[in-house]
Amino acid sequence: MVLNPGLNTSLWPPGGGDLLHIRAAGASDTLHFLLCSRGAPALLLVHTNNSQSTVKVDWSAFLSHNATDSLKVEPQSSVIYSSALVFVRLWEYDDTNDTADPQQVPDSAFLPPYELQNFTWAPLDNTTLDPERHRARLCGGDGSPGFGNGLLCLQLSAFEAGGRDQAWPRLLHSANASQIRVGLQGLRPRAERSRFLLELQAVAWPQAMERVEEQRYIDDEYTPSIFKVSQWLSAPNSTSSSPLGFIQWKPVAYRRPDPVLEEATPCGHAAPVALALAGSASALVPAFYGPRGPGTALNISFGIAGDAFYNSTRFLSWTLLVGVASPLVDSFSPLVLSIMAVGLGTPLLLLLVGGVWLCIRRLRPQPVYQPIN
Repeated sequence: MVLNPGLNTSLWPPGGGDLLHIRAAGASDTLHFLLCSRGAPALLLVHTNNSQSTVKVDWSAFLSHNATDSLKVEPQSSVIYSSALVFVRLWEYDDTNDTADPQQVPDSAFLPPYELQNFTWAPLDNTTLDPERHRARLCGGDGSPGFGNGLLCLQLSAFEAGGRDQAWPRLLHSANASQIRVGLQGLRPRAERSRFLLELQAVAWPQAMERVEEQRYIDDEYTPSIFKVSQWLSAPNSTSSSPLGFIQWKPVAYRRPDPVLEEATPCGHAAPVALALAGSASALVPAFYGPRGPGTALNISFGIAGDAFYNSTRFLSWTLLVGVASPLVDSFSPLVLSIMAVGLGTPLLLLLVGGVWLCIRRLRPQPVYQPIN
């Protein structure tokens, strides 16, 4: 975990943003995670087939207005997959009819969006970095009267092995993925019935993030009341093709910093839309991908009809995973398997014992009755 790798501090302008590099080396490959707060916050994931691959930054170019091709992973021929996720805008709308459906809301109900590239992001330092647990917390605001003292925070967590986070929604992760928890807190809503959308843009190579799939389960032990997971995949439109990378989340957000079931609120997503130039709001995307940058975008919406509005707690949190290869799939937990074994095994055992007893009874010789004299 290295902050601003190779930077000469004399080049660094005030408020210039940060570049955090997390490198995970395997026996024959490497994962590079780069979190950048210059412009709109973005996470770049690069997978190489070389365990010695490194990140090189031309800081003079990166800090200029023309950051094209200023960040490289060398050797460049070792890169087998890359993707960038950019947090572009925060939309607010007045849901006067309480539909929680942005498509049913008139355009006049949408308030001017918060452009995250214009936010002032706090520097990453000893107070926001945790190298031992491979975590970083990035917070920012736009300083406008409408935003008030509100903050939008991104907490990045990288993992050395598989497992689950301790807090809901407890997404199942592996060492091939990192987690981002998005938190919106203290923002002063501009309407009585404010709801929010988060606009995301993704750039991926050699295959774009073209489709979103939903997987359904019957086990909600780890995320109570949620029985499905959404996956934004970098893969051709074919179910037989294995994904190169993914962005995964459970369609739930929480209205309290310490998630509880009563403060859970469902969230939805729009269909991905192709963009000719994606991710340009962040300095990280043109720095790595150059002037090209076709990608896709989608919006994440929070809340459902009849649910509490943002003003009830002035807090929202939502969690997602970014990784390579196929996302992990939840299987039945030991608790559910035990319940199924007892629930299904007991009747089967009774039927089996009863059948054996009837067979034995039929095979036993029947008594011969003598006539009564």
